[in-house]
Amino acid sequence: MIKDEAFILKENIQNFLKSANIIYNSGDFTSATILYFKCLFAVLDLIILKNQGKVPKDHSERFKILEKNYPSFYELLDKLYSLYRDTYSLKINKENCLRVRLNVERIIKEQKIFEDY
Repeated sequence: MIKDEAFILKENIQNFLKSANIIYNSGDFTSATILYFKCLFAVLDLIILKNQGKVPKDHSERFKILEKNYPSFYELLDKLYSLYRDTYSLKINKENCLRVRLNVERIIKEQKIFEDY
């Protein structure tokens, strides 16, 4: 079961990242930001799944697990999350989108997300 969930999360990460990069390159930074956040959430959920044996059911549970067990990821998500909320009502600029993108790419690399894919 965990292996299946991990496979799906990795597939989602790959698809979200690919789509986000395409949309980023088209200049739609708000939509790209949404997809980079979806990618980030999937990456964090995969980390939680691998270490805790379950995927958080929502943002609230994800935040609680991160705060308790992964303070550096919690701090990062806490800093960036207002940008995610802004995507509902504001236009996101390239600089803020890039900030999310670079953090997602860094975590994927540091956590070696695709090395056993």
